Amino acid sequence: MIVLTIFGLLFLVFAYLTFVVVPMREAIIVERLGKFLKTGPPGLHILIPLIDRVAYRHETREQVLDIPPQSCISRDNIQIEVDGLLYLKVTDVKLASYGIADYRLAAINLAQTTMRAEVGKLTLGETFSEREKLNDKIVEEIDAASSSWGIKVLRYEVMNIVPSSHVVSTLEKQMEAEREKRAEILLATAEKESRINLSEGERQYAINISEGEKIRQINEAEGRAQKIALIAAATAEGTALVAQSLNQTGGSEALKLKLIDHFIDELSGVLAKAEVAILPAEMAKVTGIVEGLDQLTQHLPRK
Repeated sequence: MIVLTIFGLLFLVFAYLTFVVVPMREAIIVERLGKFLKTGPPGLHILIPLIDRVAYRHETREQVLDIPPQSCISRDNIQIEVDGLLYLKVTDVKLASYGIADYRLAAINLAQTTMRAEVGKLTLGETFSEREKLNDKIVEEIDAASSSWGIKVLRYEVMNIVPSSHVVSTLEKQMEAEREKRAEILLATAEKESRINLSEGERQYAINISEGEKIRQINEAEGRAQKIALIAAATAEGTALVAQSLNQTGGSEALKLKLIDHFIDELSGVLAKAEVAILPAEMAKVTGIVEGLDQLTQHLPRK
């Protein structure tokens, strides 16, 4: 039993040193007597015990490295803390093993250094508005420097940009002042537009009044013109009728009677209103008036 146990343990040790199973997500570096022999892709690999060994194992999937917050000074001399995430992938297992001691640590340090240098080229406002450009520039710089490490930098994402508390307080005051300024500008603009609208309304009101007055005067003038035309037409028609009547038999006597009647009416009205009446002696009698009118009508021309 002891011998079988010893042989069993030896077999297990031999199998462990001889057979190596590499999972799908990894790749290995095999060394023979301390010298690089081959890279081991996923699968089963047979090694010579005590001669071959697995020197390195590498993750071949995309890796995410957390970049700790880094104190940076922007171009406008404002201190800020910036952190981010670095995404990379091992593309060459041999270079990742022999090109650098620890590519993760090197990538983190290079990302911090590059981030500090790139932030120093931007103002505080530009670091917020140009994050995409900042990310692309950091990826470009890290990828160029890490080409001999057997890794590929896929992307970099800036997570937080945190100014100091003093800067935050100053920015809050500045933003409050900007909001008050915009509010005053809006109120002034509204007041200006209100006055413009009122003046436009008054102007339109005055125009409407003047247009209405103009139309009224035109209508009145047209009415007076039409009235005068109607009166003139009626007068002409009456005169024509009178002239026509005079040519008929008894027309002159009718006209005399009409004139006498109209004269008596007018004279009665004048005498009723006058306080002192001064008349010629021959006008004291109605018969004298009639005779005078008769003589007057005899001298009228006849057609």
